[in-house]
Amino acid sequence: MILKNGTVFCDDFVFRNISITTEGDVIADLDDTSNRQAQEVLDISGCYVIPGLVDIHIHGAMGADFSDGSPEAMETIAQFLLKAGITSFLGTTMALPEARLFDICKTARPFVNRVIPGQATLRGINMEGPFFDLEKRGAQNADYIIPADMPMFLRLYEVSGAHIRVIAIAPEIADNLEFIQKAAPRCTVSLAHTSSDYDTAMRAFSLGASHVTHLFNGMPPFTHREPGVVGAAFDSGAYVELITDGVHIHPAVVRATFQLFGDDRVCLISDSMRACGLTDGQYDLGGQVVTVRGDSATIASGSIAGSVTNLADCMRRAISFGVPFESAIKAATINPAKSVGIDNSIGSLAIGKRADMLVLNPDYSLKYVIFSGMVQA
Repeated sequence: MILKNGTVFCDDFVFRNISITTEGDVIADLDDTSNRQAQEVLDISGCYVIPGLVDIHIHGAMGADFSDGSPEAMETIAQFLLKAGITSFLGTTMALPEARLFDICKTARPFVNRVIPGQATLRGINMEGPFFDLEKRGAQNADYIIPADMPMFLRLYEVSGAHIRVIAIAPEIADNLEFIQKAAPRCTVSLAHTSSDYDTAMRAFSLGASHVTHLFNGMPPFTHREPGVVGAAFDSGAYVELITDGVHIHPAVVRATFQLFGDDRVCLISDSMRACGLTDGQYDLGGQVVTVRGDSATIASGSIAGSVTNLADCMRRAISFGVPFESAIKAATINPAKSVGIDNSIGSLAIGKRADMLVLNPDYSLKYVIFSGMVQA
């Protein structure tokens, strides 16, 4: 297939008026169609072409949760994501008993990197918990929060087929720094749900942590005398997740974060839960009741319980907040892919990479989803 007359977001992060040729499920050429025969030519005049979005932190959608641990839940989530323009994702767990996490990892294993028509591709697992600080648990279930347990992690890592891509942890808990050093060679270690001060966070980064889960949420505030995890993340060069649903983070802080960290290190995420795509009401998250009203999802304590906004809408909202279009695209595609080590075949438009692309109208609304080189219905 040849996509003609579009404005393409190239892998040097510049828009160019070029054509894209696909062969099978990969990109074969950029601006070179003279010697190739294509079965289909798609004229996308006036439209943008960007990479398929990559959500590295999503719990669920359309009534399903990754932690349900069933193939049906994974299928429901993946179908919803692809229709929205999210072509790759990490299924994200919660603080749960090991037996539950074991079953989730076991069930997910055969789906990882498996290309299924009509479904976004599961690229691995984001293990959010249970190695957290009780005081910063947010919507995580206090009954299941424990100190870091390396033998437990290794059991889960093995049953997942080595597909745990992220492990989130509070570094200030006893022995958690040792865990970080041992886990970092296997996957991305992210600081999360933590009361850590600046010095402890810096120590965690020096031992191999390289990522921060939902920056500002579930951690001490960034202040002029106590910069905390946020300040340590800045100094260490870590990637940082940001939820730009308009509920978790004020638009001014979204703009400031892009200015502070630069658009190479911010990763937009949805952190969406099973109510995403559905109406107001009561839902479950990690065994706790969540009340959804509009864009807000909270548990009984008032803590925010993830979002009900998908990554594509988070990207559009970031743009509406004043984040440059190019920066928002990077933060929803190549940055998250790089942060968890899955950028070899996704996250940017380059020859040899997967032909997972979005065609956007001038107002950034979705015109086409192209997945594995095919236009989705």
